Amino acid sequence: MVVEVINTGTELLLGEILNTNFQYLSRHLNSLGFDVLYQTTIGDNPVRMRAAIEHALERADIVITSGGLGPTRGDITKEVVMEICGLEGYTDFSTLCRLYDFLAAKGVEPTPNNEKQAIVPFGADVLENPAGTAPGLWLEHQGKIIILLPGPPHEVEAVCETQLWPRLQKNFPDNGVIISRTLRLKGIGESAVATKIDDLIVNQSNPTLAIYARHGQILIRITTKTKTPEEAKALIGDMEAQLRARLEQYIYGADNDSVASVLGTKLNLLGKTIAFAESCSGGLASSLITDIPGSSEYLKGSVVSYTNEVKENVLGVKPETLKKFGAVSSQCACEMAAGVRRLMNSDYGISITGNAGPSPSEGKPVGLVYIAVANREIVYWQEHHFDGNRTENKLRIAEAAISTLIEKLQQL
Repeated sequence: MVVEVINTGTELLLGEILNTNFQYLSRHLNSLGFDVLYQTTIGDNPVRMRAAIEHALERADIVITSGGLGPTRGDITKEVVMEICGLEGYTDFSTLCRLYDFLAAKGVEPTPNNEKQAIVPFGADVLENPAGTAPGLWLEHQGKIIILLPGPPHEVEAVCETQLWPRLQKNFPDNGVIISRTLRLKGIGESAVATKIDDLIVNQSNPTLAIYARHGQILIRITTKTKTPEEAKALIGDMEAQLRARLEQYIYGADNDSVASVLGTKLNLLGKTIAFAESCSGGLASSLITDIPGSSEYLKGSVVSYTNEVKENVLGVKPETLKKFGAVSSQCACEMAAGVRRLMNSDYGISITGNAGPSPSEGKPVGLVYIAVANREIVYWQEHHFDGNRTENKLRIAEAAISTLIEKLQQL
């Protein structure tokens, strides 16, 4: 079954909000065996919206819209669909009562335009929305299925989890499954990965392989479509084994793993603790670590030493080091790592110092960064060069620091 998702809302086209609805819908639809082949984003214009929906109905079996079911004049998705299908609507009093009860529970007084949300096209089924006032709708038209969902992401998920996914599974029990697994690599470039697995890519059929780069990492996605999850897992397992045989030394995790979660697992197994001294990353590495539940077991603390004064007075970096080599130097990074380890009484100290941009500093180029890792006896350092903008560089720098410790855990 071919699916097209149409996201409505001029705010999406203006880039004012991030479209997370499509990511959510696509992932779940694929897991249920549906082929999501098209995505369209359209503004709140009735002529263009009608053209987009009609085009989608020509090439897809199921058309899912997100947004445009609210109470305002700009919410026109339902009206456009009714016009395309030649349908009139009626006020569904069950929906209206649920809407009033929902508003009353929040202490909100309903307004006359809320009643617009309770209008249902004749022949459509209501998909109740436990998280908002706009219900979803399921409508069958000339052999096609049109599904209307609200716009707010938490409402989309609420309608789908309670109404849409169970109905799709019931109506299409033999649809099969589409399952993906993603291997995450560090320390190797995209072209090198492609070269090492070129024969697998050339000869791929089912499963398929895709390589892409993200924030200094390389991801390999393995995707298969089969009748059962067991078949899919077997095919993916075989392909993953072939990939690992060639790339094992670069693979640090899979699927939803992050460098922070992988580091946390390793630290817990070893019973070791860490502390960060961050300059140009502004505390981002520490933030990534604390995104992981249970990180208080191994993260002792962090110092954002953005100025030389803090580097000296808190971390114990020598004034002569800063004067002779500058803050952006391997010497400064090593003293920062050793200093924060002593200060926090941790097993490892990790430091980051450099220039994230946008202009040179201390005569050092943008993107030059030094990362150091210290234990009680040894300090190890690396020089890095990043070429993104300031925000991109900070994330890549933070992840590089975490990756450096993962690499050195068994050596230091």
